[in-house]
Amino acid sequence: MDAIEARTRFSELRKQEGQVSAAELDEIWAALDTVRPEEILGEWKGSEFHTGHPLNGQHAQVGWYGKTFVSVRDAKPAICRSESGELYSNIELGKGEASLWSVEFRGEVTAAMIYDGMPALDHLKRVDDTTLMAIMNGKEVPEDGPFFYFTLERTA
Repeated sequence: MDAIEARTRFSELRKQEGQVSAAELDEIWAALDTVRPEEILGEWKGSEFHTGHPLNGQHAQVGWYGKTFVSVRDAKPAICRSESGELYSNIELGKGEASLWSVEFRGEVTAAMIYDGMPALDHLKRVDDTTLMAIMNGKEVPEDGPFFYFTLERTA
């Protein structure tokens, strides 16, 4: 799969109802370009791919909206929407905040958000100028997953 095919299939899977294959998401991931931490600063709206992962659906229950990367040392992993509609950084949900680093994952160095309060990383790759694909990984996750797959869409 080349990058153009990957972007096309990524777009189709975002619209697909029901479960998405983690193996297919991995194929897409492999074809996408890496990204540097300083290239992704800003506000991002998130959504998840339903792969059957235990986290699927949990973000919606707590009002998760997305992430904000203020600087490489100031990342807010759990931007949520309050009952009154305001966005805020949910430090309890994210167990603190985070920072951005360049980290090797699957043989490539790409941006990763590293959580301050839990052994987890969100590896990030570029789909296009306003869209990122992400794979959440962590100490408790076996080398081959299951991973939590999600997407971020630039809002500002």
